[in-house]
Amino acid sequence: MQIGSTSTCISGPCPKGLLSHGSLVVLPLSLLIAMVVRYRCIKRRIAIESAADQHYTVVSDQVMMNATVERFVLEMADEKPIRFTPEQLAGYTRNYSARLGAGGFGTVYRGELPNGLAVAVKLLHPGLDTKTSEEQFMAEMGTIGRTHHINLVRLYGFCFDADSTRALVYEFMDHGSLDDYLSSARRDGGVSMPTVAAVATGVARGLRYLHEECQHKIVHQDIKPGNVLLGGAALTPKLANFGLARLVNRADTHVSLSHGGGTPGYAAPEVWLELRITEKCDVYSFGMLLLKILEHASNHDADAAPESSRQWFPMAAWTRYEAGELMELVVSTIHQDPRCRELAEMMIKVAFWCAQQRPSERPSMSAVVKMLEGETEIAPPPNPFQYLMGMEPPAANLRTTMASSSVTTSNHIISF
Repeated sequence: MQIGSTSTCISGPCPKGLLSHGSLVVLPLSLLIAMVVRYRCIKRRIAIESAADQHYTVVSDQVMMNATVERFVLEMADEKPIRFTPEQLAGYTRNYSARLGAGGFGTVYRGELPNGLAVAVKLLHPGLDTKTSEEQFMAEMGTIGRTHHINLVRLYGFCFDADSTRALVYEFMDHGSLDDYLSSARRDGGVSMPTVAAVATGVARGLRYLHEECQHKIVHQDIKPGNVLLGGAALTPKLANFGLARLVNRADTHVSLSHGGGTPGYAAPEVWLELRITEKCDVYSFGMLLLKILEHASNHDADAAPESSRQWFPMAAWTRYEAGELMELVVSTIHQDPRCRELAEMMIKVAFWCAQQRPSERPSMSAVVKMLEGETEIAPPPNPFQYLMGMEPPAANLRTTMASSSVTTSNHIISF
């Protein structure tokens, strides 16, 4: 009933904040927004859970126990990731007793499947808000979950329980990260140039697969030594940590971001300045990874110099390269070995090409692989740091930021 401009309800005066116009009930705007947001969150969670229920079935321990490790891995190459229960993962990890490392989104534990296969279980932090946790889970499942390549860490399975456990189960890499290797090698007398060159080539092949050979282009967005894991006697490198990865349609020129991502010192300039990513962002990060490898093979020790005279290694390497004095920067064992000198020169030139400021001037990863494999001649690169000339050197800021972003673990520095 309505008299003049006064609104009434059938049972009497309307409650405050609830108005009726004819038969139309008008709710406060804030309440409507809250209801819509809540509905969408519930709908997304139901979609994730129903998709998992529909496409992934739990495999019993008895089935896995009867399969040899070799057969299990072979079958996994053609199958979807396995869905595990929270109880299974707790058993495989002995209640998460063997911690391997931690990152911003989760903690990694060592485990063992009933058939004896060693695995690394990434348990997403329970303190993450629902949206962040689901985005992290879907990013990794939607990218690494649909790939299979010798230079990408293998996702065996997952656990998605809305009320408790959200985890991803990966193959275990017994030699930790490239970060670990570089640090220990420098302490023990220096890196092996043939070894790190082979590792770099493997990483490049993995990126080539993500960018050019998958059905959808995948941009990793966080290439750095801590996200390269090494396994086996040959130290086979595998890219890990796909929490920031993006699927990109091949028709799209770029993906816009709401905020910068990746690791300072490795992320391309346009990620922070333009909030946009392409596969060329990974190319830039790969170039910085090569420079980090070469820094560990050099006699450069910025921390030993007074802070006022410290020089950022990439800039120091370019200065030496431009002056024809690159070999004065590397340790004597590399300088005295013709093959090691050749590898160092090749890697530094590839690094400078990859680290160009303009994305269009950076090579594709297929071109990078050919350079590293010696199939194509490498032209002299232009100065990738020209845009920094006349600016305050980024040395101290980048070192401080990169040092603060490192994660120290009990055994390895492992990120998935």
